[in-house]
Amino acid sequence: MKKIIFLSLLMSDVAAFGQFKEDSIQFSKISTEILNNGKSYIELKDLTKRIGNRLSGTEAYEKSVKWAEQKLREAGADKVWLQEVMIPVWVRGKESLQIKTSDGTWKKLKMLSLGNSEGTGGKDVSGEIIMVRSLEEYDKLSPAQVKDKIVFFNYPFNQSHVQTFISYREAGAYRRSAANLTAQKGGKFAIIRSLSSAFDDIPHTGNMRYDDNIAKVPAVTIGNTTADELEALLKNKKVTAKLNSNCGMQGERLSHSVIGEITGKKDQSVIVVGGHLDSWDVGEGAHDDGAGIVQSIEVLRTFKKLGIRNNHTIRAVCFANEENGTKGGKQYGKTVKESNEKHLFAIESDAGGFSPRGISLEMDDQNRKQIQSWVSLFLPYGVYNFEGKYSGSDIAPLHEMGVPTAELVPDPQRYFDIHHTEEDTFEKVNRRELLLGAAVMTQLIYMIDKNW
Repeated sequence: MKKIIFLSLLMSDVAAFGQFKEDSIQFSKISTEILNNGKSYIELKDLTKRIGNRLSGTEAYEKSVKWAEQKLREAGADKVWLQEVMIPVWVRGKESLQIKTSDGTWKKLKMLSLGNSEGTGGKDVSGEIIMVRSLEEYDKLSPAQVKDKIVFFNYPFNQSHVQTFISYREAGAYRRSAANLTAQKGGKFAIIRSLSSAFDDIPHTGNMRYDDNIAKVPAVTIGNTTADELEALLKNKKVTAKLNSNCGMQGERLSHSVIGEITGKKDQSVIVVGGHLDSWDVGEGAHDDGAGIVQSIEVLRTFKKLGIRNNHTIRAVCFANEENGTKGGKQYGKTVKESNEKHLFAIESDAGGFSPRGISLEMDDQNRKQIQSWVSLFLPYGVYNFEGKYSGSDIAPLHEMGVPTAELVPDPQRYFDIHHTEEDTFEKVNRRELLLGAAVMTQLIYMIDKNW
């Protein structure tokens, strides 16, 4: 019986190899080309070191638009254009958070204002800190207990989940809602423990939002070490904090997403591969999401270099304003809907430039099963996880229109150590890992283009 089962499995593998022999050879050509001659790593260094962080609305972002336009042309795109997008302008300015020590002097804490937060108008705002460890604990506080206080939401990143994005989603509720919750009960401002998997003192910024008809109080974040120290202080005595910040929204400005494509030889149906060109205003935006941008450009370059005659139009989109508005993705979706342009598929890379481990598929069962049937092709490249059912925020409008969407899934263990921090620099990116991600995206686009 064991021999029969073994022979059955062996014959199945042989059949799969026979079925995908041509594709397996093409996968190898793609990987070999990118690992030896890929430009992603060099281009990422150029983007991060010459331009640096690229917050929407800044001159650095506008420089990155010209950079992306040039790189898409160099990659061999048949057509490159800029898509107009109105984006919000948020400015950080000078900021400081201090606590009063036992001898009456003030001690500065390492901190960052959350993105899109309003500040204090350059004035000192102070008060007693109260700490809660969960949203449920905060809900039990009365408005009288919160009024004129500073609320410290001390919810730690859950280290139990192997899939760190689950922990990030759980902790994300605090970043998004802390300011609104504080204002609803009359608090002065909110402090949150960073959404960080690291045991260090690096604060992580990120987007927050205000609800309508609620006072816009500031929200700031502190690193894990400072959060632990503050928790220890609060166990023994009252602690007074003082915030002075100049951040705030400054209207909107016209900007652009950058788009390049290789025209389809069979029809004009579109396959999208993309990432977001903007980043937060700390670090260099290397993993988030310079990696996704250079990988997407690499897809076009590789099709051209290998002379792969694509049936459908393959389009690389460098989306504007993902971090604090997703206006680029929304505008792209709006344009597609208005033009009734047919889109077959879209994939985004926005989870770092680490080793690829899977592809998350947000689509119907028929398309999902077809892609999952290609797993034997991807296994030699370390890609095995096709179980996810989510995709990136920039391509969410396409998904809402019924377009099958996906996201590259790199190894997630280090991403939230540096996500949205000054530590997200080019030096944290490994060349082979980055290029393997580009190879896997190119391989998937090749299969989609051939079979859909």
